[in-house]
Amino acid sequence: MMTQQEHCIHLLMATKEYFDRSTRPLKEEHSAFRPSEGMFTVAEQVAHTAQTVEWFFQGVLTAAGFDLDFEKIGREVAAIKSLDEARKWMDRAFASAAKEMESRPWSDWEAVLPDNPILGPVPRWTILDAIVDHTAHHRGALTAYSRQLGMTPPMPYMDM
Repeated sequence: MMTQQEHCIHLLMATKEYFDRSTRPLKEEHSAFRPSEGMFTVAEQVAHTAQTVEWFFQGVLTAAGFDLDFEKIGREVAAIKSLDEARKWMDRAFASAAKEMESRPWSDWEAVLPDNPILGPVPRWTILDAIVDHTAHHRGALTAYSRQLGMTPPMPYMDM
């Protein structure tokens, strides 16, 4: 039987695996594709998703809390032009998240956050729900991008 902490780490890694499977048809040559002006490119979608994993962990683990400078955050994502670079960021973000989950006692994750404009006063582990939901949202968007590019994205839950 898994501990709560092991379950959280498993959930993180399954979330990444589902994202990777769903977006596997997208290749480096698709990096700059966007369905219409003003939308994220493929590379930006992946970079934004990776950045948000880090953002949630920084938000609950640092004294500064959540960085609300969304213009700066947006510039960081817009600087990513390569899908390969964005995927590497995603790998680092999830590896770091799993390491953080593993390295701290469960009591740290049960600790209630001070009131904040993102999640409110909830236990730290609540970020996992937000990460799962946010990542699923962007993998769904990227499967729509894949279909617009004439590809059929695979089912994310097979072969798990």
